[in-house]
Order: sequence, then structure tokens, then C-alpha cells
Amino acid sequence: MQTHSEPNNPSIIETRNLGKSVPSSEGELHILSSVDLIIKPGESIAVVGESGSGKTTLLSLLAGLDTPTSGSVFIKGRDITVMNEDGRAALRNELIGFVFQSFQLLPGLTALENVMLPLELSGDGNAEAAARALLERVGLARRLTHTPKQLSGGEQQRVALARAFVTRPAILFADEPTGNLDSKTGAHVIDLLFELNREQHTTLVLVTHDASLAARCGRMIGLAAGRML
Repeated sequence: MQTHSEPNNPSIIETRNLGKSVPSSEGELHILSSVDLIIKPGESIAVVGESGSGKTTLLSLLAGLDTPTSGSVFIKGRDITVMNEDGRAALRNELIGFVFQSFQLLPGLTALENVMLPLELSGDGNAEAAARALLERVGLARRLTHTPKQLSGGEQQRVALARAFVTRPAILFADEPTGNLDSKTGAHVIDLLFELNREQHTTLVLVTHDASLAARCGRMIGLAAGRML
């Protein structure tokens, strides 16, 4: 399998000359250019920069949700840029969890059902017990049968955290996870995020505008005009 990590210096995420461009009325618009990045297993990384700097695009490329115009992305030594969508989806199911600003819960499902879903999709026969345990861990044992519209914003984000961690992913991508929460609720959610991250030894890649949140990560990566600082 193609990779350019040294055997004694393994990476879990690696990019090489990564770029993303899109056509515009004024010609080609370069969203990301020549991004070279190595992330080690268990690291916590904050991706910071002004709006429009390319942070969310970088996250989407690292997760295989988007495809680059140039360069490569390796996840555990596997070049995801040569995979088809089915291959990338299978890799995400195997290795990756997500926490989004907008929660992305399914409105017709209860909190318990939302957290069970990724396990059920993978054929896990222990889905309900695992989901119950993690919802209890994030303080929602009494909200199992509530649908998203019956939950506060902070409760919905805690359900989203439980859903992200229930599969014990090797990598967690979080895009502005407190962007829709007030500061007190956001602080509680972030405490839970880092607690679960430490417990499961997950590699965390976090996009944020919040300097205090970024400072809690082990390393910061700055982007400006699509380039790493």
C-alpha cells in the first residue's frame, strides 16, 4: 500500500501537496494550496484561521468527504484520493467519527436511536447497550426517548458527541462544535469532548475560531488564504 511515512515515524493522517481549486467567474479559485501535513496517532490538532481560509475544506478533504484537485491524503497509510466514494465511505465507517456545528441528528429518531444508528449500520448486535452506556456517560440517561426537537442545543450536541464516539473511531473530526451554543453550554460540551477523546485515545482534528478552545489542543495549524502558516 502506497505511503510516504517512515516505518519508525508512523502517521495516522498525512497529506502531500494537497490542493483544492474551483472554477469561478474570474478564473480558477484556489481554496487550498500545497498543504503538507503529518498528524500522529493520538494527537489533538486545532485548525485555525479567518473565515474563508480553507479550514472546513481541509477537514472535508482529510475525511474523504471531498476530493482534492491536486495532491494526496493518506489515512493510516492508505491513499484515499485514489479510492471511489464507496471505498472512502467504508473507510469513514471503519475509522472516523464526526461532530458538526449543526448537530446533524436525524429528527425522526430518539436520542438513543440516533446514537445506535452507526453501530446498527455496521451490524453490531450490541448497539443498544453501547448507545445507552455512552448517553449515560454524557449525562443524558433520562433523555433516551426524546427526539432532537425535544432537546436543548447543548443536549443535542451531547447526543452528537455520543454518536461520534460510540464506534470508538481512530479519528474524530470536529467542525466548530460549539458554534451554535452559548458559552457556558459550549464549555461543558468541550470538556466532554476532551474527556472522551482522552479515554478512547482518539486522534482529534478540530476546526475552530475559538482561541481558548484551540489552546486546549496539543498543536495548532494556522491557515491563511488556503496556505499553511
